[in-house]
Amino acid sequence: MNTTSPVVDTSGDIPAAATAVPAPSSVPDAPASEAQDAKPAAAAAAAPLSARSLLKQLQQQFPAFGKCLPLSIGIDKQLLAKMPELDRKTMRAALGIHTGSLRYLRAMEKATVRYDLDGTAGAEVTDTHRLHAKETLQQRFKKEAERKKAELDAAKAAESDRLRQEKLQLLASKFSRH
Repeated sequence: MNTTSPVVDTSGDIPAAATAVPAPSSVPDAPASEAQDAKPAAAAAAAPLSARSLLKQLQQQFPAFGKCLPLSIGIDKQLLAKMPELDRKTMRAALGIHTGSLRYLRAMEKATVRYDLDGTAGAEVTDTHRLHAKETLQQRFKKEAERKKAELDAAKAAESDRLRQEKLQLLASKFSRH
């Protein structure tokens, strides 16, 4: 009698019918480690790249990313044409990380031309896009300055509190002797 026990796959990668495995009692000669080894290998092969690792790959593969050149509008379509296996959500996240980086924004602020994946010059960078990059940089620097000021104020307040506590301790020790 050869029975199978259905295994429910919650990942959604493998149809439920394909997940039925022989019950351990029905196949005494099959090592359990073989079934366990097959699952991680399949999961690793199906695991998508993270946005940061995809960005690293794009920087190595395409000059426009590696040199942090202003990207042409519609670069996502060019990427999908060259790399159709890309997950759109991961690709957009990687593009967001890249185009939001200080290095890219600084390049956009001074840029006159956009580039395709191969580093070939294309359309001009509009004044609106340059201004947007400049404003984004200014906002970031302002937020960073505010954060540092708040950090400094907190440190000053802590030091002031510490000195006040020391003075109180000195006064308490001075008047407790008598």
